[in-house]
Amino acid sequence: MEYAANGGAWVEPPNARFLRIKRSGDSTDRAGSRSYDLPGWAWLLRKVVLYPNSAMVDGKRQFNAVSAGAILATFIQEGKARGALSGLTYLFSDSRDSGNKEWDSTRRLTLAIEPGKDLLSVLINLGEQGVIDWRMQGRELQVFNPDTVLGTDRASGPSPVDLRLGRDITEAPDTGTLEDAVSAILIGGEAGLSVEVTNPAAVAPWGRWETYQSQSGVSDEGTARLLGLNALERVGRERVQVTRGLMFDRARWLPFEHYQPGDYVLAPGDGGAMESLRLRQITLSVDTGGQVGGNVVLNDRFLEREIRLARQAAGILDGGVGSGGSGGEPAPESNNRVPAAPQGLVVNAIAYIDEAGYPRGQITAAWAAVVADVAGVALNIDGYELFARVNQTGAPWMQIAVSDSTTVAYSPLQAGTRYAFKVRATSAGVKGDFSPQVVVEIEADTEPPPVPSAPQVSTRLGVIHVAWDGLGVGPVPMPADFFAVKVWMQDPLAPGAAVVGQLEAAGSVVIPDQPYGADRELWLTSIDRSGNESAASTHTVVATQPVVDTDLIGQIVNGATHIIDGTIPADAKVTAGTITGQLIQAGAIQTGHLTANAVTADKVQAGSIQAGHLAAAAITADKLAATAIDGKTITGAYIRTAASGRRLELAPPGASFPEMRFYPTSGGNYSRIYTRDDVYTGEATLTITTSQNSGATYRAQMQMGATRTTLGVMDAAATSQRGGYLEIANDHAAYGYYAGGANTQCFIWFDDSGRWQVRGRYWDSNFADPYDAIHAGSWTVSGSALWVIYRYGTTDMATNMGPVVTVRDGRAGGPTNWENNYIARPWVLTGSSPYGFQINLDSAASFAFYFWCHRH
Repeated sequence: MEYAANGGAWVEPPNARFLRIKRSGDSTDRAGSRSYDLPGWAWLLRKVVLYPNSAMVDGKRQFNAVSAGAILATFIQEGKARGALSGLTYLFSDSRDSGNKEWDSTRRLTLAIEPGKDLLSVLINLGEQGVIDWRMQGRELQVFNPDTVLGTDRASGPSPVDLRLGRDITEAPDTGTLEDAVSAILIGGEAGLSVEVTNPAAVAPWGRWETYQSQSGVSDEGTARLLGLNALERVGRERVQVTRGLMFDRARWLPFEHYQPGDYVLAPGDGGAMESLRLRQITLSVDTGGQVGGNVVLNDRFLEREIRLARQAAGILDGGVGSGGSGGEPAPESNNRVPAAPQGLVVNAIAYIDEAGYPRGQITAAWAAVVADVAGVALNIDGYELFARVNQTGAPWMQIAVSDSTTVAYSPLQAGTRYAFKVRATSAGVKGDFSPQVVVEIEADTEPPPVPSAPQVSTRLGVIHVAWDGLGVGPVPMPADFFAVKVWMQDPLAPGAAVVGQLEAAGSVVIPDQPYGADRELWLTSIDRSGNESAASTHTVVATQPVVDTDLIGQIVNGATHIIDGTIPADAKVTAGTITGQLIQAGAIQTGHLTANAVTADKVQAGSIQAGHLAAAAITADKLAATAIDGKTITGAYIRTAASGRRLELAPPGASFPEMRFYPTSGGNYSRIYTRDDVYTGEATLTITTSQNSGATYRAQMQMGATRTTLGVMDAAATSQRGGYLEIANDHAAYGYYAGGANTQCFIWFDDSGRWQVRGRYWDSNFADPYDAIHAGSWTVSGSALWVIYRYGTTDMATNMGPVVTVRDGRAGGPTNWENNYIARPWVLTGSSPYGFQINLDSAASFAFYFWCHRH
């Protein structure tokens, strides 16, 4: 397919070459009609597959921390060497894309690909995960960093591509559906993890709509919440397909010549208003008269965000690594052999908003399987341990995840912070070498909230009222991290904008004491919890107007001299109930205006006197009777000891349960005391939760019920144990440590049976402390030896130890040759001191020994 513009040369646009793959016809048809299936030239890429090589791991080809270009070039180069794809060329390398730009260093891949996988499948998969954009130019495969060359913005600039109704566009059908809309989703993960995520702003006109999504492999709440938020954003609104019919006889802009798939153009969106839309598809057709026509499918910013979120979720779940076991032949017992360092560690970081509206970070880490020890001998691997730290000299390393596979997800991490990561394998309890470190920055939240809708402004008696409907321009709801809307005002004749109020939700702000007849310019901006601020809303200019002639402004209106008899008709007189609270300007009624005892309790209507009507300290303690509020119920109150800084807040907005919060000097990292009625039926369970640590990774919580009390270090959301804990119940007690992995869990358990148990592992003796009560461990002596001295740790014990030792002899038969009538040989424990102990054999041999020592 080619096009010629204004009689110029014929041009072949991208993706315009096709293959005659399939044909059909009927020999009895006198008209001789034929039909053909002609897919794009890229269809041929399915005809080259990946072959095995000499470095297979568990039957798969390994690609460790490489670019997408390196993987695709491997397919093509090996295929061409076998004689496949003789007509294909490609314009990229392992280091640069087809636009001669370096591959995005944050999109390195670690993949295990099965032999037989075809190139087209891999290409499509990488595109769907947002790793690449690709196209064909003739027979040349072009691959780019995503949203670069194939995401050109033609909707802005001095000469934007604007598709206008009646000139470029002949019809503009919109098809919208609410079939997939959902306002709540329940995410089910591993080990019974269940997380509910809601979107109150979702378009669900018939109430709450729910759905369920199972996510195998997800074991932490932050990742589950991130996936839930992504899913809700994709289905939280009406889905609209925007199709625009094209006409070519009068059009200013023509497909392929002026715009191509992937470009952003100006076009009438849903409802007809011009907006920036992304071109997703061009369809051309020819009618029976030979007239060329067609249409385009356009995506608005909401659909483009949905695509990005779907790619993000795919990256979390796929992890950049193919499935597979540890590989290699089964090995004998580890004999304390050290696993080799994992290779190809890649870490993908994503920012998300937690349930409290704060930005957090989530990572998905992947690496190649370890199949051998440091000497290259085959070794069975039990699992892997992922460590992280803030990328600063001297910062402590933390083990954040344990996995029996080569991919793991973890959250939450602090947004806007750079972290270093490393991983190691374990085998029979022996820790392996660490991989090289990978440094990744959790992106800070830099996206401002939507621009607020225009303020609704009115004036009365020198007061300006500014109202906001709680929405952004669109209209769109404010996001989860929305904090407030600022109300700005300035004198247009003497510009100098100042914030005169703030709204945390739909409502209004009162601006008093404004001079009559002076213009005031007002507008709004929105801010989120990260401090990002939107552009200004529509500006509105207003001026207050007096209700009396200007010569009376500032004067006392005297009925005898200023009001002519008969000028106030009966229906305009001040009658009972006509002056209400909102008509009284702040401070307008002063003590001298009221006769003593004129205002009695029966004269004050509920809600008629507002805070702005009373002068500072107008109501003091001596104005209230001692029993003025006895027996009364105060409802709807939000009590706080200060507007900012160190403060206590009682029943703050948004609290689900009766709650008291304690704030630090700055920020919103508060501690709280609250009661819950959803833990035990009929009980108000007292809960105390601390603020988060500086890395936003931990907080402590105590929860007290009638039959069970727990105290422990939790994750940042206080939903899962992430450290030491104490549990006291009516039928048991436990004290220990749990950080999310069974391999690191340890505790002591007591119950009403009168028994107790210990779960976990003992410190190996090479970590011995001089005052430890018990040491246990094992050691291997290779070669030939008649004796060995084993030392406790690096320093002597405080007192002598009582060692209990057994030996596994390495002579003829060996430890794995069962039932071979092997004759046991003598050995003896010959010495013990605070330094260590000694073992002697009757003849030289290689051997292993296991010991348990208690300190006297």
